[in-house]
Formats: sequence, structure tokens, C-alpha cells
Amino acid sequence: WRRVVGASIAAGVPVPGFSTSLSYFDTYRRARLPANLVQAQRDFFGSHTYQRLDADGWFHTLWDPTFSSGDSITTSQYNA
Repeated sequence: WRRVVGASIAAGVPVPGFSTSLSYFDTYRRARLPANLVQAQRDFFGSHTYQRLDADGWFHTLWDPTFSSGDSITTSQYNA
């Protein structure tokens, strides 16, 4: 499956169904998913906070001081 996708890409043959299903399978079998970009986007636009793997607790980053959404919060106000 992986070799078919690799050979197809190397030959310039588009195989969106195969490559997408391979990517889904790779994501599905992982113990920890790479969702850090999604968490960062959610935190930027709505102050949803995020968890880190290297520290305990919930975090919120002030990504851009000129941007403020209507539901902005700070971590001191957040109770999970």
C-alpha cells in the first residue's frame, strides 16, 4: 500500500484516494495525534486554551495583542 502510493507519486500519477486512506490509517494507528496546529488555531481565535506534554495544566498564549475575540478569556478565569 505504501509502496504503491510512493511509486505512483514518483511516476507522477495522482492517487488521491490511496494517499488519503494511507494518511488516515497512519493517523488512526498512532497513540498520540499531532493536533498542535489545530489547538493553536483554536486558542488564537477563541482562547480555548491548550495542554502541553512537558508541563501540567492548561495554557493560553496571547498570540497577537492587537487581536481580540469576543469570547477571550485568561487561564486564571478558566475552570475545567
